[in-house]
Amino acid sequence: MVTIIDKNRGGRGPGDGQGQNGSPARPRHPEKAGNPDTALLRKPDWIRVKAPGSAVYSETRRIVREKGLNTVCEEAGCPNIGECWSKRHATMMIMGDTCTRACAFCNVRTGLPGALDPDEPAHVAQAVSALGLEHVVITSVDRDDLDDGGAQHFAETIQAIRAASKTTTIEILTPDFLRKPGALETVVAAGPDVFNHNLETVPSLYLSIRPGARYYHSIRLLERVKELDPDMFTKSGIMVGLGETRNEVLQLMDDLRTADVDFMTIGQYLQPTRKHAAIERFVTPEEFDAFATVGMSKGFLLVQSSPLTRSSHHAGEEFAKLRTARQAANAR
Repeated sequence: MVTIIDKNRGGRGPGDGQGQNGSPARPRHPEKAGNPDTALLRKPDWIRVKAPGSAVYSETRRIVREKGLNTVCEEAGCPNIGECWSKRHATMMIMGDTCTRACAFCNVRTGLPGALDPDEPAHVAQAVSALGLEHVVITSVDRDDLDDGGAQHFAETIQAIRAASKTTTIEILTPDFLRKPGALETVVAAGPDVFNHNLETVPSLYLSIRPGARYYHSIRLLERVKELDPDMFTKSGIMVGLGETRNEVLQLMDDLRTADVDFMTIGQYLQPTRKHAAIERFVTPEEFDAFATVGMSKGFLLVQSSPLTRSSHHAGEEFAKLRTARQAANAR
């Protein structure tokens, strides 16, 4: 998937070695600078992907550049970029490029974000229209600095896309809105087709991997979506290879099903830099297949589980499968 950030406020993100006006770039992860370097494991053959370079990939890149947008997947080196850009698939990342959290697995820059761009919802809608997207995923950085965590900005972005591209289905991948009363209700009221919030990992690893979040708050968030709108599809994803056990993953599946989550994604954690959390192991394709089989037996409408699965990977195709699976379940 192409992850896009509105770029009307300035230049490329950190990691280029240079900031605006030639000044030194601000460290991408200042909180990780003192971390000891960890070993980077050699990727197994099943992680290999083809280098990007198709004509459609180039066209997607041209549209992104012409709209003045930045791509997180380029900066993060997403393994699926060649495939997704060649299908003109795009995930929009709103509310800036700086996150107020400092998760040990994530390559998004951290720090104090700037003010929201009030024109961003319109810019995102224009990009969706220009790319001709049938299905779009909207995600964001965490914005703990905002009273509503950015909920109203999410809602305005959904509304702008509905106005510009009436047939485009909308999937959102939200932060947890921790300690933001009423934020979830604002987003759900805007009527996205799919509400995705990732658990990311098992609860025993939250303190080291996702320290700013609370596992059971995230479970409750997903459960609350169904209470507000029982017909809205819900979705959540995790990474494996961080040191979790198989039984912990199966318990997490049960927790998601207790919250009536429809769709689960499972993918291999890939370490962005030596300063990030280390990969404990590469999970085999056979193990991923087994997770999918068990997940389906637990009652999910859909489970996508493979080494290269990411939250927004094949999102449009999977949304079509979700609707078909629900229709089949309702017909029984």
